Amino acid sequence: MKIKAFFKLVEMQTKVASVIPYTTALLYVLYSTKRINAVNMVVMFFSMLIFDMTVTALNNYFDYKRAEKKHGYNYEIHNSIVQYQLKISTVRAVIIVMIVFSAALGLLLVYLTNIVTLILGAACFAIGIVYSYGPMPISRTPFGEIFSGLTMGLGIPFIAYYINVFDQNILNVSLANHIFLLSFDVYQIAGILLVSLPAVFGIANIMLANNICDMEDDLLNKRYTLPIVIGKQKAMTLLKLLFALAYVAIIIALALGVLPLYSLLTLITIIPLMKNLRLFAANPTKKDTFGAIVGSFVMITVSLIITIGLGILDSAFLQLLVS
Repeated sequence: MKIKAFFKLVEMQTKVASVIPYTTALLYVLYSTKRINAVNMVVMFFSMLIFDMTVTALNNYFDYKRAEKKHGYNYEIHNSIVQYQLKISTVRAVIIVMIVFSAALGLLLVYLTNIVTLILGAACFAIGIVYSYGPMPISRTPFGEIFSGLTMGLGIPFIAYYINVFDQNILNVSLANHIFLLSFDVYQIAGILLVSLPAVFGIANIMLANNICDMEDDLLNKRYTLPIVIGKQKAMTLLKLLFALAYVAIIIALALGVLPLYSLLTLITIIPLMKNLRLFAANPTKKDTFGAIVGSFVMITVSLIITIGLGILDSAFLQLLVS
């Protein structure tokens, strides 16, 4: 398989949806704890990236296998297997190799940390597989937005945060004498949850916008996504609401002192966001306006990353002055 075909199969350009939550967590843990476990973060990065590629390849594979309509809407371009005339056996082999590598790196991360990482990682792996696989994959139901948003927007940054603080008793799970115990630092856990929410809502909106654009074709291919179930108008309203909730999460995090004051600057992105939403609502298509929704997600989350980075620099500068 040529590299161009491989990148199309795994849709490499979409990996920003996993790299951004990871980067957010990396900077937040540095801002809030002043420490980073570089080895753990590198191992997680490659495990996460390879598994994200695996899930996308699985989705393209099963879309190809299950498609009812294969002509008339650029199917030959949208589906990498058709576009590059890939052998199904080769695609399967690539998927298996990626799963093995990703799982091996995940187990290495468990070895470097503890059982909590295994529980969190296994949950994300399971959701990623059943997203495309099985008699009723999540991607063909109204729950795709929920699972993609929570798994990528929350699961990735939460694990990235935890593997840096696993030895600080921020989150503990134990089972002894038939008693299950869960303890956690409320402020620290609430902090990473709030910081993750803009990505949760943004990734859910990318999925929602994608499904709004594909309503006609999804219905023909028996994909009963959320916009098909609730209708286009309500889906549009939900799209706006989720973006609004992303800003609410940032404001709450600022009020609680979880984020630096610099993160107030993130609210400026409301202005271009409103323009992008109007463009998409007027003509919701993959070709013309879907990119505006992806761009809005990147704009909000990258702005948050930059402002957390400013908070880190400010803190480092003050510490330098004191010393």
